[in-house]
Amino acid sequence: MVQKAKILLVDDRPENLLALEAILSALDQTLVRASSGEEALKALLTDDFAVILLDVQMPGMDGFETAAHIKRRERTRDIPIIFLTAINHGPHHTFRGYAAGAVDYISKPFDPWVLRAKVSVFVELYMKNCQLREQAALLRLQLEGGGHQGVDEKEPAGLLAELSARLAAVEEQAEALSKQLDDESADAAAVATAAHLERKLTGLRRALDALEPGTGGSASALPTQG
Repeated sequence: MVQKAKILLVDDRPENLLALEAILSALDQTLVRASSGEEALKALLTDDFAVILLDVQMPGMDGFETAAHIKRRERTRDIPIIFLTAINHGPHHTFRGYAAGAVDYISKPFDPWVLRAKVSVFVELYMKNCQLREQAALLRLQLEGGGHQGVDEKEPAGLLAELSARLAAVEEQAEALSKQLDDESADAAAVATAAHLERKLTGLRRALDALEPGTGGSASALPTQG
């Protein structure tokens, strides 16, 4: 069973949160509400999110300040942030949003289809990264002796073949996603994130190849996550 991704919706107006939920419900992911920057930061302490939709104009801690806190934290700095704003003060205002760490900046009223499409790209990238981490963790566990704990012990060659097949499935999905981004002329940030995912997949594939019999590879060949 594939675990759903979490999407954080941050807006001080309940009607705006309801509208976002209505637009994004078709993605069938877990939508988490926050009515202030402080509430958003509290949610980010315990949960992992695929993407954050962050209103710029909020009383107290506004969207820019909230984003700055998110980007300063090691745990949350890589979560994509899409700024939503009902006002437009020109290029300087937009530049401030990108400088604060946003991957996109959308003015209200926005096209529901466009917003849903943008969010879905980051959800897919998040899911692929989760799959990659799981495959790397499984490989490490098996190579470091986890298999002796009892369940389905296999010969090294059979284990490597199974892990290679699982990795191939993730590689195929990542390739399809990259082609989709190219076809849709997606945001540069989404393309860069997809490229980063492909680089990590390539590193894991090389590590697996190095562990083939006769190559002299070891668990130390595994790439670190980051």
